[in-house]
Amino acid sequence: MNYWIFLLVSLVACSVGFRAYIWFFSVGYGLAIAAIGVALAIAFHSTMGAPEWIACIVLVIYGFRLSGYLLIREFKSAAYRKVLNPEIERSKRMPIVAKLALWVTCGLLYTLMTIPLYFRLGNGAESDAMLWVGIVLMVCGVTLETVADLQKSRAKKKNSRRFVDTGVYRFVRCPNYLGELLLWLGMLLTGVTAFEGVWQWILALLGFLLIAWVMFSGARRLEIRQDKFYGEDPEYQKYVKTVPIILPFIPLYSVKRHKFLVA
Repeated sequence: MNYWIFLLVSLVACSVGFRAYIWFFSVGYGLAIAAIGVALAIAFHSTMGAPEWIACIVLVIYGFRLSGYLLIREFKSAAYRKVLNPEIERSKRMPIVAKLALWVTCGLLYTLMTIPLYFRLGNGAESDAMLWVGIVLMVCGVTLETVADLQKSRAKKKNSRRFVDTGVYRFVRCPNYLGELLLWLGMLLTGVTAFEGVWQWILALLGFLLIAWVMFSGARRLEIRQDKFYGEDPEYQKYVKTVPIILPFIPLYSVKRHKFLVA
């Protein structure tokens, strides 16, 4: 499959962001990843083995799960709609040139994030142990995100005004972002034994570094928002001083002062 077709698939899928620009990063993100998984499976089906099929299926499951979860939250959660409505109004006022720039940027990013598997399939590399290691990490990442969403939903039903510090939230404050990092690290590993030439390495590493930056940037925004809501709660203060923000067992408790993470 030609890269430009690969990119076109991503752009078409994330074009839902023209409804509301934040959908380029949310619903459109999930749809683009799922569409890329389908496109890769169709384009390379005749040469794919079991692990390559699994990797594509994980992308599809991840993408549709994410988009579905976000859509359900948007339409069913009054609190989330309250946060989202100002962004919808802002989107209506955003110049079309700005939206086009976001659209193209996101479409490119999503291809860079998945390009390790694209290179492996395009280069005709055989399955190996590193491919399986990558797939295991991808599955762990998607599983962690799913568990975190379910546990947060359950906790919020019990007490919608309290921060979540149960389940996987006992180990990291942003388990969803940790799941994302595991998923995309796994994606990177699926290709490391198949890359041909320095440019394939550069593009694959760039994709992972960019999504890692996006995850830490998201953790920073979440930290600032939670400080605003729960900052006066002594239990919350204890929680944020003892539980790492995104990487377990690494004493990084705050990223809000890191200006390079401003998106």
